[in-house]
Amino acid sequence: MTVVQRAVWYIESHSGEDLSLADVAGATGVSAFHLARLFRAATGWPVARYIRVRRLSEAARQLSEGASDILSLALSSGYGSHEAFTRAFRETFGVPPEDVRQRRHLNGLPLLLPLRVVQESSAPAPALRVETIGPLRLAGIEASYLASDTAGIPSQWQRLHGEGSLDSHRYTYGVCSATDSEGRFTYLAAYGIAHARQARAGHRHLHLAPQRYLVVRHEGHVGSIPRTWHALLDRWLPAAGFTAVEAPDFERYDAAFDPRTGYGGVDICVPIH
Repeated sequence: MTVVQRAVWYIESHSGEDLSLADVAGATGVSAFHLARLFRAATGWPVARYIRVRRLSEAARQLSEGASDILSLALSSGYGSHEAFTRAFRETFGVPPEDVRQRRHLNGLPLLLPLRVVQESSAPAPALRVETIGPLRLAGIEASYLASDTAGIPSQWQRLHGEGSLDSHRYTYGVCSATDSEGRFTYLAAYGIAHARQARAGHRHLHLAPQRYLVVRHEGHVGSIPRTWHALLDRWLPAAGFTAVEAPDFERYDAAFDPRTGYGGVDICVPIH
């Protein structure tokens, strides 16, 4: 059973408890930081948001069956008041809880069912290598995303390439940095600079200190890179005896990568101890 499978099982079997990311991580035997990164790579959901929407989905089911005490339902769902529960319920499903109780059905509600995490075949790990990378001074176009909706990332790269040629840069970088408990993260489509004057107007600057990274080459189309991320974090990294550290990770694109076709290979770089 994978780490994410164990996490989903723990969440579902302890749904009536006040769960945190740290609780779930402790039950699965990994750090909270590692679980957050792995869960997002495997499911597209941040752990905290998955827990919350699953609880609201269960509350909706109970309301459709005629649950009479909304305050008790709110408290058992992790909310401290009727008002907080109603606000979260409406933001998630578009209707207040009273409406679901009155109409006695769930038709049209975007409920979240328990995730089924399919055990992937244990493909052999590709060549893994350790590199010390940095310091890196980067600049580029930054945007914020929920893990479940990253469709805007290709347009960041299109804008960056459209603003001028990047052929003079040995590498370009897609840097991910976690920002909040919801799993919202920032993604920087970036190029290297030697000093701030080289950055284009309006671009975000980022400095990364020297750091050891576990590096793996993703072959094939860039659209399938989430599968390589998942395998690296879930199987290849721990099997190689490494532990990820809390620092930005990134994809490194070199001259072999063709942004027009999405082919050419990409290095995935995960910071390690």
